[in-house]
Amino acid sequence: MGSVTNPLRTRARSIFDDLGYTVSPNGGELRARRKWRTVQVTPMAEPSDPPTSGDMRCFVTWADRVDTVEGRLRRADPDYEWAIIGIERGCEDYVVA
Repeated sequence: MGSVTNPLRTRARSIFDDLGYTVSPNGGELRARRKWRTVQVTPMAEPSDPPTSGDMRCFVTWADRVDTVEGRLRRADPDYEWAIIGIERGCEDYVVA
C-alpha cells in the first residue's frame, strides 16, 4: 500500500468527523463508523495496489492522483464498495469520486 502521509490522514479524519462519523485509528488506516455503516478509510499519497478485502472502503489521496487511484481500483475490480476523496493541496477543498 502507498505511504501514508500525516496531512492526508489528518484531512481524512476531519472530513469523516464533519460527516458525523466516529473515527478511530486502524493501523495505517482509519475506521469510520456511523449508524450501521463502517468504512475503512485508506490515506494513500501514492497509488498502489488496493486491498483485496473489505466491505466499504474510501481511499483518500491528493486530487491530482484521483484518476490514477481510480484506474487501479477499476482494473483490480475488488469485491467491495469504494469511493475516492481527492484532497486539494494547500486548501480545505476536496472532491468525492
